[in-house]
Amino acid sequence: MLLFIMGAAILLLLILIIKFKVHAFVALIIVSLLTALAAGIPVDKILPTMLNGFGGTLASVALLVGLGAMIGRLLEITGGAKVLADTLINKFGKEKAPLALGVASLLFGFPIFFDAGLVVMLPIIFSVAKQFGGSVLRYAFPSAGAFAVMHAFLPPHPGPVASGDLLGVNIGLLVLVGLACAIPTWYIGTYLFSEFISKRIHVDLPKTFLNAQPASETAVQNPPSFSKVLTVLVLPIILILFDTGLNTLSVAKVIDGSQPWVEGLRLIGKTPVALLITLIVAILLLRDTRSLDQIEKICNNALGPICSIVLVTGAGGMFGGVLRASGIGDVLSEMMQDTGMPIVVAAFMIAAVFRVAQGSATVALTTTAALLAPTVAAATDLSQFDLCFIVIAIASGSTVLSHVNDSGFWLISRFLEMDEKTTLKTWTLLETSIGVTGFIFALIGSILL
Repeated sequence: MLLFIMGAAILLLLILIIKFKVHAFVALIIVSLLTALAAGIPVDKILPTMLNGFGGTLASVALLVGLGAMIGRLLEITGGAKVLADTLINKFGKEKAPLALGVASLLFGFPIFFDAGLVVMLPIIFSVAKQFGGSVLRYAFPSAGAFAVMHAFLPPHPGPVASGDLLGVNIGLLVLVGLACAIPTWYIGTYLFSEFISKRIHVDLPKTFLNAQPASETAVQNPPSFSKVLTVLVLPIILILFDTGLNTLSVAKVIDGSQPWVEGLRLIGKTPVALLITLIVAILLLRDTRSLDQIEKICNNALGPICSIVLVTGAGGMFGGVLRASGIGDVLSEMMQDTGMPIVVAAFMIAAVFRVAQGSATVALTTTAALLAPTVAAATDLSQFDLCFIVIAIASGSTVLSHVNDSGFWLISRFLEMDEKTTLKTWTLLETSIGVTGFIFALIGSILL
């Protein structure tokens, strides 16, 4: 009966989102409430259960996503992205310009979301494509794929943060494991694929770009230096290493983890604190002649676009809380154990089904993590590395087969002025390449570590 309720809940969620165009935030609240009633959770416990799941997820997600968005916005407004791309292109040279654009987008994609990063980078991409020639896919896809990989695999992006929180993953370790998986996934699944597809499908520069005046490109009078931009992008990773590195040394009995200096450095390395420090450093390095009022407005404007994503992520946590309280997750856990399917494989498959059905990678990530959380909690033999690879598998599944129900599909289609058929033959295959490659690395990592 509980499995039937779970199936009905998932079906209702998809119908509300796909058929009736109900916002995912509202749909998840409705389904969470109805699932709680159907599963027999006492009426007086339903609302506290929903709120605990919602609030617990937001406690970690909102901090990371909000701080990351502010850092990304500061880099965007100050011209940091263009400085990063131009410097790397000069160092890599003409033949490796697509590689340089991809590396710049990987760095820039750590704090900034997929759509925002793409909008900032596209004028740079088009300028490089116009200068060097060839299919625009050769220059656009390494960059767009880099943003897609970082958005799916790495905190402070909402999907991996929410999944990590629901599964009890150390977020700092997830950053490091995510990086270890994201870089080769991008190179194989995006860069090499872009080189392959751009030789077979030629896409001209968009007419809107060719007809635009050069002045329409993002222009900043005093852009920051490359070293300042690189400092802002690398600093959070270095700080996070304080926590994960000292924790490893403490577990190995190399140092005494209870010493005040160790605890202090580990606090600095906690992801929210690391991002807060990075934001302060970014303001100091990138402020230039801007007043404090202008800096405050930049940070404030960064929070508006992420509101919907944060709420959807919190609602996914709410759904997970209801599944745990109802016992549905325990039944699913027992069923998976009977089938003998590894959790990392189930994670990829379930996320892929959600992705194809409703389009949103964030919804696929959070819902899959919510479904698997009881199974993961019941498995006593899973290490923190295993949990990280499960998150990567979920992220990979939520990336595959981008099509007409995915906003990213239309973003790429319209910006590059490709028809739907061409977008399916190029972008859909690129996203699938990313997802399958990422899953292979997650599977290998879960076997080896």
